[in-house]
Amino acid sequence: MFMFRAHTGLLVTALTVAGSAMMAPAASAAGRDRGHTELQRVLGQVVADGGVPGVLAELRDGHAKPWFGTAGVADLQTGHQRQPGEHFRIGSFTKAFTATVVLQLAAAGELTLDDTVAKWLPGVVEEYLGADGTKITIRQLLNHTGGLPDAVPGQATPHPEEPGRRFIYSKVNYTLAGMIVERATGSALAEEIDSRIARPLHLTGTYLPGTDNTMRAPHARHYSKSDQAGRPTEIHDVTDADLSWAGAAGGMVSTTSDLHRFLRALLRGRLLPPALQKEMFTTVSTEGADWVPNTRYGLGVYSQTLSCGVTLWGGGGYIQGSVTYAMGDRQGAHTLVSNMNGDWNDYVETFTRLFEACFCSAASRHPAS
Repeated sequence: MFMFRAHTGLLVTALTVAGSAMMAPAASAAGRDRGHTELQRVLGQVVADGGVPGVLAELRDGHAKPWFGTAGVADLQTGHQRQPGEHFRIGSFTKAFTATVVLQLAAAGELTLDDTVAKWLPGVVEEYLGADGTKITIRQLLNHTGGLPDAVPGQATPHPEEPGRRFIYSKVNYTLAGMIVERATGSALAEEIDSRIARPLHLTGTYLPGTDNTMRAPHARHYSKSDQAGRPTEIHDVTDADLSWAGAAGGMVSTTSDLHRFLRALLRGRLLPPALQKEMFTTVSTEGADWVPNTRYGLGVYSQTLSCGVTLWGGGGYIQGSVTYAMGDRQGAHTLVSNMNGDWNDYVETFTRLFEACFCSAASRHPAS
């Protein structure tokens, strides 16, 4: 009950507060470029054109040795470069972890995706959102079709819509999903993510911080041009900002290598039985929503079709001071994870450029080795 009450408080908070390269050697001394040169060029452009402090990317391609590249800096004061092993905030890619835990509970018979919010959280959406929890299912929370509005800092919360009508991307959905996990298991969401995902996959740098919001070393400094209410301000360091309100919707910290391991396990069906794997990758249209173009949303993950016709799977995450994307082919053979330690450029366009450099260039189109 303590955890339930605590996260009800977090729900209220969410609604109201709401270039230099560091490259691994190629696969062999005379190995193919595999698009690395183009990817490094785009990383440099991201810093030069967008003005963000720094960006990094790690590519894993079949059995070839991972490639790692950076541009810009990890720290505006010291000028230190970004490096492998850094911890960073992953924002909304947290949703993929939260959804995986929910689906594992469904696989174990602890809940079903057709359960209503009212069954697990009676009166919560009625009191705080004016919605009818008896009409919203867990599946609709996870694919953002329950009609619940997003929590926008400094703005009044819109009225909820009829469930099932359309896709509305909303952090509130995953705040509620995290609360349901805790009600169903009797333990904190952070503990469930750790025991069900992080420890089995040996994700040593992946965790959901508590209210201390500490990031483990090493980590880049995180910079923002917005205050916590979303208003524009001067560039400032938000590395130690209290972002615990993001929780199940966007509060996690990870590393490039951990996100590769998680994404590959997810894409290859190693975390869910076939029926729940199918549920996760069954998508709904995002057309007409103010969201990432050319995408369809599943349960905590989404697909994005690039201009060359290649479709990637995974997700992205924006949170104050940090933007992260982790996507790959449907088989999990070719994956790219990237992070910026600044939040003020057009990050959707930026990461689309990175993924097109990686997956659409002639050099990168080859059978996975």
